[in-house]
Amino acid sequence: MKVGFIGVGNMAKAIIVGLRKAGFKGENILVHSGHLAHYQAFATEQQLVIEESNEAVASKADVVILAVKPDIAEKVLSSIKSELRGTSQLLASVVSGLSIAQIQHVIGQRPVLRVMPNVNVEIGEGMTALAASGDLQETPYKDGQKVFERVGKVMVISETDFPTFSAIAGSAPAYAYFFIDALSRAGVKYGLTKEAATDIAAQVVNGSAQMVLQANENPAALIDKVSSPGGTTVAGFLAMEEAGFMTAVVKGIDATIAKERED
Repeated sequence: MKVGFIGVGNMAKAIIVGLRKAGFKGENILVHSGHLAHYQAFATEQQLVIEESNEAVASKADVVILAVKPDIAEKVLSSIKSELRGTSQLLASVVSGLSIAQIQHVIGQRPVLRVMPNVNVEIGEGMTALAASGDLQETPYKDGQKVFERVGKVMVISETDFPTFSAIAGSAPAYAYFFIDALSRAGVKYGLTKEAATDIAAQVVNGSAQMVLQANENPAALIDKVSSPGGTTVAGFLAMEEAGFMTAVVKGIDATIAKERED
């Protein structure tokens, strides 16, 4: 299977790096973007096939991944429309805010997969949302789903839930980094080096995330397991709640979703 990328920005690069780490051959990844100088070194390093045009990518790939900026997406779609191979080929779009209906308005009733990955696809730990114009159990939709399963977990959701997913999965890695940094700075306050405190905080968050994913209990039950009556964890938890920890997190997601809808 050949996967083609139209646009080689940060998200496309993250997906490509994740695919290559997962064993996907560079010779089966085709790329083109507007300015060769911006991605030539990356493509050479990852052993990718650089095509001379968007049309060439569209004509040769089995899964075409549209990864351009929203303001030029429809123009690019118009330019590749005649090169797409009917219902035997999948167009997957990672363009923010561009709906399946908008895509099909330009290219017609071809298979379309709307995709919302996050940056963790680069290390094979992505969380990616999928919404399809057809049945994901049918080819070529399966091909697109398999591409993103190589770089993390996938979840099929309604397009109407994409703004919420984007806030939690797309933007929240930055909020998780912020939390890790806050824990680290607290460690420095009490004498640890920043490096040691960051390693501790990052591993604790990593392990805690794995516990949530692997346990048959919700996070609240896991909190109770760590919180001895009258103990230090309860004292710290209550202090963070008094400072508005949960409210701050929810307000952050509210603001992220509001901005997504505004854009």
